[in-house]
Formats: sequence, structure tokens, C-alpha cells
Amino acid sequence: MKIQSIIILAATYASITTASALVTMDWVSVGNPGNAADTTGYGAVEYAYQIGKYEVTNAQYAEFLNAKGASNSSGIYNSAMPGITQSGSSGSFTYTVTTTLANHPVVCVSWFDAARFTNWLVNGQGSSNMETGAYTLNGAMSGLITANIGAQVYIPNENEWYKAAYYSATNSNYSLYPNGQNTIGILNANYGLSFHATSPVGNYSSASAYGTFDQGGNVWEWNDAVVNSAHAWRGGSAMSLDSHLESSFSISAVSPGNENTAVGFRVASAIPEPTSILLSMVTGGMMLIRRKR
Repeated sequence: MKIQSIIILAATYASITTASALVTMDWVSVGNPGNAADTTGYGAVEYAYQIGKYEVTNAQYAEFLNAKGASNSSGIYNSAMPGITQSGSSGSFTYTVTTTLANHPVVCVSWFDAARFTNWLVNGQGSSNMETGAYTLNGAMSGLITANIGAQVYIPNENEWYKAAYYSATNSNYSLYPNGQNTIGILNANYGLSFHATSPVGNYSSASAYGTFDQGGNVWEWNDAVVNSAHAWRGGSAMSLDSHLESSFSISAVSPGNENTAVGFRVASAIPEPTSILLSMVTGGMMLIRRKR
């Protein structure tokens, strides 16, 4: 079984709870470890990894909310999220998704919301802990927190995000835009108010050289860059100029508590050693799930 054909959600090899629907992620593999940095200084990554093929969607995030948001602890739900509606009272909140917006990227998520989502994924979903795992949060709503060493599912760091968006292993070079080209148009990405709002993930056929979608346009995306005790956004949004989609452009020093209607995120994943996979399968402590195709 190829590593690329499975989703590995638990670094701790915890069993996945079946109490709620299982969130599955489509991954693309980013190989070619040890590539050189771009002229911008970004993009060099010394290891292989996986990154989300698409941005995290309203439907995926709503599963997280229905598993962990009964009291909306840590503010993981924002009433401004288009497409996700909260019902009930504190302690028994439930969440529904507008059908037409289910496959749109979730927005109005802070860096902390994204970090809690990754903790929940890596711990096995369901009722699993969202406060520790890839990130040690323990209720934190402010301050600068970075991924724990050995994190298996996490918010991509800036070099990982940049490489997946702009690097081509075919020619060992970088493109200006995340469609593998040095030019882009409104037929290639959701920007410049061409769609006037978010679009379904993967709605535009122009992918990066590695096969990711919407790293240019649709929504800005959080990454784990550390700039002046803050994090950063990359990629532009539906309201952005084409220059915001360029490899040289980022919005840095963003407060990690910021929640914006034009900002979402995607996740990244480490690729475990084959021996670790075999060991976990033998001991029965890890669940492997086939990726969507």
C-alpha cells in the first residue's frame, strides 16, 4: 500500500472515534526534499510532506463544530461564518451547513481555530482533545504558539506552503503564480472580484505543479510563519488583485486571533516512516483510511 494512498490522522496512533461523521482530507504529496529556495528566500524544504489538496471546507469544519462546539468553548464558531448556522443553547449547540456552501472554504477562522482543528484531526476526531496534539494550546486565545516537534497534522509553515504553491520539480524552478505559470487570469483563479465571493474548492482547474488548488485566490490562508510575534497569510482572496497571488506577496504580522471573512486555511501532514506505519498496524493502535480520489 502506498503511503500516498492513505490518510494518517493520529500521530499518537489513537483509534478514531466513530461517534460522528469522519472528516477525510485529500492530500497531495510534496517530495523533492532539499530543493533550493526561491529568489524570495522561501520554498526550501528538506523533507517530504503532504499538504491539503484543497482548503478546509464549511462541511469539514462543521463536523469539527458538531463534535467539539456544544458550548463553543475557545470560540471555535463565529456567527459571521457564511454557510454554517448554530442552533440550540450553550451546552447543546448544533451546527448545520447551507448545502450550496458546503464545499466552499470555511472563513472567519483565527489561527487558533485552525490549530484546534488540526489537534482534533491528529487526536482521532470525535470527542478527541482539541487543546493539545500538534499545538499545546490549553485554552489559549492569544499569544504566539508554534507547532510541537514531531507534529503529524498541522498548519503548514511558510516554506511548505510556498513550495506546494510555486515550485516545480520538473524544472527545479519556481513560478510567479500558484498555477505553475508566470501569468494568471480570472479563468484560472478566483480573484479580482471575478466571482464576487468564495467559490467551491477546486472550482478552477488550474492547479499548482504539485496538484493543489486555490493557493491563489478564493481565500487568504493562514501559515505558521512567525513575524513579530504573529503569523501570516498568503495566496490572496476573491477580492484580491493579481499581485496578491504572486510568490513575492504575503500579509505578515497578523494577530493569530484575527478572524476575517476573506481568510481560511489548509492543513499539512508529515509522512511517517514505513516502519512506523507497519508497527502501528501490528499493535492495532492506529487507523488508516483510504483517501478520497
